[in-house]
Amino acid sequence: MVGHEILGQGPHRVMVLHGWFGDHQVWKPVYPLLDKELFTYTFFDYRGYGVSKDLAGSRNMDEMASDAVALADHLGWKNFSVIGHSMGGMAAQRVAINHPERIRSVVGVTPVPATGAPLPPEVLKVFEAAADHDDAAIGVIENSLGQRLTPALARQILHHMRTTVKPEVFRHYLKAFTATDFSSDCGKLKAPFLVLYGQHDGGVSEEMVKAVYPKLYSHVQMECIDNAGHYP
Repeated sequence: MVGHEILGQGPHRVMVLHGWFGDHQVWKPVYPLLDKELFTYTFFDYRGYGVSKDLAGSRNMDEMASDAVALADHLGWKNFSVIGHSMGGMAAQRVAINHPERIRSVVGVTPVPATGAPLPPEVLKVFEAAADHDDAAIGVIENSLGQRLTPALARQILHHMRTTVKPEVFRHYLKAFTATDFSSDCGKLKAPFLVLYGQHDGGVSEEMVKAVYPKLYSHVQMECIDNAGHYP
């Protein structure tokens, strides 16, 4: 079973998925703000990340979604909502598509769409280099933050990544969200779906969100988080 942390004891169960640059602890700043009487939240780490660091796996989108549902089964959750950030937002869509009868609602926080994020060759090289080279990783992070915040924040995100996932695992997950496309299945997602995007996100931009998501999901709701980048 993948490693996980549970907060709250409410009747509405919520599975929470993290992104590429770090494990479930990326969500810790919001822990004090959670309604633990209404909701029960489970934050888990993909195979190769954080407390799941020693678990072998194929490191792909289907496995991420399958592990989320297996964890829900382990916890006895018949119905639940799913929240995902960035790469985890793509996995959240996969969960809801695979199990429409079990999902109450979906929230994507600056989420990669079901089309994946195919990058131009020169940009892909930078993302690939981020696994081993700090300068490349900082460049990726700062672009996602909108090139507008203190360098200390980018260094903090990088440090978190370096301490929670090995470079070879990090590279595998890059393929999971750049070279995967399950957009032909999007019609199977029936639950309410909210996409939250950051005003200054250089990756999952407002333009991309508004151009892509309504074509994939006719019922999607989209909201901008002002004064935020990729990590609202």
